[in-house]
Amino acid sequence: MNDTDLMSGSDARREEDVERVTTALGGVNREAEQKQEKTRRGAASTVLLVVLVAGQFMAVLDASIVNVAAPVMRSDLRASGAGLQWIIAGYTIAYAMLLITGSRLGAIFGYGRAYLGGLGLFTLASLACGLAGSTGALVAFRCLQGAGAALLVPQVLTLIQRRFEGRRRTAAMGLYQTAIAGGAVVGQILGGVLVSADLLGTGWRPVFLVNVPLGVLLLVVGWRALGGDGPDPGERPGWGRLDVPGVLVLAPAMLALVVPLVMGHEQGWPVWGWVLLAAGVAGMGLFAVVERAVAARGGSPLVPGAVLRSPGLLSGGIALLIAVASYNGFLFTLALHLQSGLGDSPLRAGLTYVPCAIGFAVSGLWWGRLPERMRAHVGYLGFALVSVSYIGMAASVHGGREGGVTLALGLAAMGLGQGAVIGPLMASALGRVRAEHAGDASGVLVTLMQVGAVLGVATYGTTFLSATGVGADASAHAAVVTFVTLAVVNLCAAVWACRVAVGRRAGRVG
Repeated sequence: MNDTDLMSGSDARREEDVERVTTALGGVNREAEQKQEKTRRGAASTVLLVVLVAGQFMAVLDASIVNVAAPVMRSDLRASGAGLQWIIAGYTIAYAMLLITGSRLGAIFGYGRAYLGGLGLFTLASLACGLAGSTGALVAFRCLQGAGAALLVPQVLTLIQRRFEGRRRTAAMGLYQTAIAGGAVVGQILGGVLVSADLLGTGWRPVFLVNVPLGVLLLVVGWRALGGDGPDPGERPGWGRLDVPGVLVLAPAMLALVVPLVMGHEQGWPVWGWVLLAAGVAGMGLFAVVERAVAARGGSPLVPGAVLRSPGLLSGGIALLIAVASYNGFLFTLALHLQSGLGDSPLRAGLTYVPCAIGFAVSGLWWGRLPERMRAHVGYLGFALVSVSYIGMAASVHGGREGGVTLALGLAAMGLGQGAVIGPLMASALGRVRAEHAGDASGVLVTLMQVGAVLGVATYGTTFLSATGVGADASAHAAVVTFVTLAVVNLCAAVWACRVAVGRRAGRVG
């Protein structure tokens, strides 16, 4: 072997060493790039979730923040009793009436675009409400706010279902339900703070104007995350895909159902309210007929039959309706007791709910970390805890007492129970829905929850108002009657949810 051969072998080994080092460095670089891409996607998902949950929070906040400002608005605008009712209820009525239509528009034009469109409309309407100079103008702009919320809210749940998977979806659902509960409580507190502060002599107007800077910020950030979101692949974009006959039947039917529930207890449940309720029920029957006809013609119904047949959707939706009805009915009746019966200020009454919000947030954010085998039991145990908490709170306010620590503990337990009910129920109801039906299923679920909220205020509010009288003792008696009623309803829900859970488990075992 000569020197040339030795040099050739040495060069070859060096080339092999260089190639190995280059390959190793390439693998390290690829791994680093993959980590960077994963980090970037994680950050983008976090930003998207914040935008979605913040929008949901605003929509819920606006339903409760106005209640605190009602007396000041009535004085400033010289509003009649009926006018004040419409200022408060116009938002809820438009919101409930258009939710399913808003969900369908998301499928047609893109869920992200629909969310941004709804957010933009909501923000502009909030500005208009804050600048309104008459009762009529404020009522009109409140209805416009409700329409914006109806376009915004269904997309939140749909985008969570479509953009998140596994544990990230569970965590997102926890934040979503925390926004629902927190918005109702924070609205009471923030409303009291803003009205009491009377910023620059603006009185009630900041309760609406507070939405504007947050809405603009969410639009700017949200456009980067959602601006390119298009319609479903199976959808032909354009207004021609909207089920116009379905909208023309569903909207009046929902209006006929919601208006008496919202206005009935203030009006003493007049005959026209019962007539409207009957018409609403008949309208929903007609809507079912129209939807079948649209599907038979090969059209795209607002609520496809396949969506309603999704396993667990309707049973989960009914359970959610019961849970949301009891929660909103309780918030309403306790506020009446604290402010009208005990004479608390709006701010103090709002701060009373803080333990409830904390309990709701804790269970809402932590139930997803439980082992899968335990989650099936969370729902009925949550209902049972809520039932017990109502009994405890009834005892705490009995005899006109303020409640003190016992009431605070009851509120915390109630929040824990409600959070343990709503999150798992939502996950269960939507868990077996096909991806192409996620938008429509979300619309159905959110509509049932909104109807539950209205129904709860109407039912339990009427229970309280029928039993109350003048003074703290009479108010406490009405609160005890209402809380015991709520306890019985939630106990029945716990028994039903337990039977459903055991039946499903038996079915899987079998």
